[in-house]
Amino acid sequence: MTPIQSGIQRVRAEYLEMPGLRLKAEQVQRLCGIERTSCQAVLDTLVSAKFLYLKADGHYARLAEELFSRPRPTHADLRTDVHSKIAS
Repeated sequence: MTPIQSGIQRVRAEYLEMPGLRLKAEQVQRLCGIERTSCQAVLDTLVSAKFLYLKADGHYARLAEELFSRPRPTHADLRTDVHSKIAS
C-alpha cells in the first residue's frame, strides 16, 4: 500500500469516527501523521471523491454531513410565569 493510499484510509477513518469533524490541512497532517505534500494529495483525493469538501474558511468537512444533516429541534416556550400568560 502506498503512503497516499494509507493516508486516505486513515483520514477517512478519522472523519467517520468523529462526526462533525472540521480540520484545516495542517491539523489533518498532525492528527494523522502524514507528510505535508502527501496530506494535501490525500485531501484533494477525498474532495474529488466527494467524501470531503473544503469550506470557505479553509476547513475540510464531510460532505455527507452537510447534505444530509438532521434538522435541529426547536425549543418550546414552556414558561408559566405571569408575563407569558399575559401575552397569550
